[in-house]
Amino acid sequence: MPLIAHPQSMPFSQPLPLQSGAAIRDYALSYETYGTLNADKSNAVLICHALNASHHVAGVYEDQPKSEGWWDNMIGPGKPVDTDRFFVIGVNNLGSCFGSTGPMHINPDTGRVYGADFPVVTVEDWVDAQARLLDALGIRQLAAVMGGSLGGMQALCWSLRYPERVRHAVVVASAPNLNAENIAFNEVARRAIVTDPDFHGGHFYAQGVVPKRGLRIARMIGHITYLSDDVMNEKFGRQLREGIDLKYSTQDVEFQIESYLRYQGDKFSEYFDANTYLLITRALDYFDPARAHGGNLQQALAQTQAKFLLVSFTTDWRFAPARSREIVQALLDNKRAVSYAEIDAPHGHDAFLLDDARYLNVVRAYFARIASEGAAA
Repeated sequence: MPLIAHPQSMPFSQPLPLQSGAAIRDYALSYETYGTLNADKSNAVLICHALNASHHVAGVYEDQPKSEGWWDNMIGPGKPVDTDRFFVIGVNNLGSCFGSTGPMHINPDTGRVYGADFPVVTVEDWVDAQARLLDALGIRQLAAVMGGSLGGMQALCWSLRYPERVRHAVVVASAPNLNAENIAFNEVARRAIVTDPDFHGGHFYAQGVVPKRGLRIARMIGHITYLSDDVMNEKFGRQLREGIDLKYSTQDVEFQIESYLRYQGDKFSEYFDANTYLLITRALDYFDPARAHGGNLQQALAQTQAKFLLVSFTTDWRFAPARSREIVQALLDNKRAVSYAEIDAPHGHDAFLLDDARYLNVVRAYFARIASEGAAA
């Protein structure tokens, strides 16, 4: 029997102050919960999502049997994050396009769709909004906060922003900030979107169009960075599309990798919002907890109180293991309890979403330990 997911929405009338100095009011957060909150509300686990994911973390919708959550292999009954033991919460971030208030919604101050006027949001703003949701659910402290990639940045931020509210932080395939190469990839993707003639300065909704060309290119760029060179060569190599030979054309789709990237781009442009893409990639660029400490990550992490699990993957060149080791070293320098696993996996950055037995077993063992701590308490 599959886990059945039930999307919910929580409205907030009180303005949320943002890092930019702006504020947002009358917003809503979409979320889902799985499992049962225990009597003392000590078994809650918050899952933070990456760029194009959402609050639909696990299970399926009752009327959609193929609607598995984006981390369904990780979360559920008997899975590494066991919903028979934990009360798991998935939240869609502000500015996203999967239910929480974002650029496609009405600005209460103007009565018009936000569009490009939606305020810039940061990882810190998302964590503050998530904290308000937990307050509304009556959850004072999390057994764990967990995320991969951008979600891992949020988990790390939780341990800094609300240190007393997090017992464990699980940071997967992430980094303490983006390096110049990562910021460069994000900027190229953003330029593809904003220079699309259908973008209209971010107010394309009123024009009845979508900047699909820009979104396609943005997704193609991103997808290249999520895969390792080995996986690309193994899956596609230099193979031509079935049934064709070289056409000696500069515009035809001839290689299988070209066809695959175009398919991914086309699919993405049908469901993802262009303004959301700009907002989320900029939040990635801005995250840098060491910045306020002169670049000293050890000082930045001195305020943490949680225990940590960090996981990286050897072929992940977007968020390389060296970046996770920076966090590990800074935590050890602060005498924090840290577990670290570096998984020799061929799949690149996408490995954090896939079924690698070693990876899943590391997470399973760690959450079993968290559960036993709760039982002992």
